[in-house]
Amino acid sequence: MHVVVRPAQQLWLFLPPRRRREEIVVPYDGSASLGHVVQSLGVPLTEVAPPAVDGAPSEVTRRPHEAAVIELEPPPRPQPLPDGARFLLDVHLGSLARRLRLLGVDTAYDNPADDDELVERAGRERRVLLTQDRGLLMRRTLRAGAYVRGHGADAQLADVLDRFAPPLAPWTRCSACNGELARVPKDEVVDLLEPGTRRCYERFSRCRTCGRVYWRGAHGRRLDAVVADALRTRPS
Repeated sequence: MHVVVRPAQQLWLFLPPRRRREEIVVPYDGSASLGHVVQSLGVPLTEVAPPAVDGAPSEVTRRPHEAAVIELEPPPRPQPLPDGARFLLDVHLGSLARRLRLLGVDTAYDNPADDDELVERAGRERRVLLTQDRGLLMRRTLRAGAYVRGHGADAQLADVLDRFAPPLAPWTRCSACNGELARVPKDEVVDLLEPGTRRCYERFSRCRTCGRVYWRGAHGRRLDAVVADALRTRPS
């Protein structure tokens, strides 16, 4: 027994090289669900739209018939988020987390967290887990997740913004803890500043959660460029 799988080229990165082609014949025992067939190829279900079987949409819990033709496409972009733009990033995406927070996107990140903790937290806080770990996305208890494409934070940020089109509110979140920032008078934070900062800057914000103080320092131009690029290239 067998089924025929036709994966879109955008999904080939999840397939072993020998299976990166337009049509794959897959041995089938007659009892596995459609979702199991898809994941047995290395493709997480988070990375496919509802599959089509013989041209008709099908639930991943159903069992395909002998010689069924299964068509796989990536989710449409931008992809709706039922609980809003709330993300949790794994340990390897710290730079991406800081960029998302810079843009005001609600982004949780905990460096020591292991896989079980990530899956549990994502479900408890109703966040989309962003990762480049395909095995993590195949966890049965994971409520919502997504594979982040690209090497380097700039490419990864572009992928997340293109896939989910989250609302952006630059300069409103703490890059360290994800807390909300609030404008504060200089005299309220002056004792926390270095002498050079006191002399050169007048406008400050402070995190409502961790108390960290922010100002537009020498690094401001680089961060301005990140923000401007995100606002310019986000989907219309």
